[in-house]
Amino acid sequence: MSLKRLTIVVLVSVCAFVARATAQKNQLSGLVGRTFISDQVITGSTFSDNKLRFGNGLSFEVNYARRVMSLELLSLALEVPFVVNPDEDLHTHANPVSAYYRSYFVTPAARLNVFPDLGVSPWVSVGAGIGRFSGSSAPIPSTQGTTTGVFQAGLGLDVKLIKRFSLRGEVRDFWSGVPQLNLTTNKSRQSNLLVSAGIVWHF
Repeated sequence: MSLKRLTIVVLVSVCAFVARATAQKNQLSGLVGRTFISDQVITGSTFSDNKLRFGNGLSFEVNYARRVMSLELLSLALEVPFVVNPDEDLHTHANPVSAYYRSYFVTPAARLNVFPDLGVSPWVSVGAGIGRFSGSSAPIPSTQGTTTGVFQAGLGLDVKLIKRFSLRGEVRDFWSGVPQLNLTTNKSRQSNLLVSAGIVWHF
């Protein structure tokens, strides 16, 4: 093979590799799961059952990530998880469902994957952003929506399906302020524990 042809082959191969590597730097995922929130004690209540209980709200996550560093065993990606819990029921001593609210979380984060290019890749994520609680109904009406700072920490596992798609299972804790309701509880912050699974598209 002549030097000219060899050079062309090498250049084409490099360009194809770079294009493929670039194509694999981005991820877009969609997940469905449940958000779990622990009970809170209602301060000043005279009832023996004085707890505010949260239902396990059906939640949805959309996540965009871009790989910014890649080593043989580790990779670092910057991600933006956006989580919506559209209808979270609250229970008190008086009624099985006395109020509801919906929550939104956006927490830009750094995600570290182990064995990123193998079939199974565990990962950890840490980030911070904002959350919003809104909407309620009688007999515990909310006076206003609540915007709060949020710290996010998560663990997950990606399993490759085919060339550009993976399965993902994850647990993320969004540590936030509490919703503003017309009652006071013993908490000023709460854990919103999301357990979810879904599909990741690599492009």
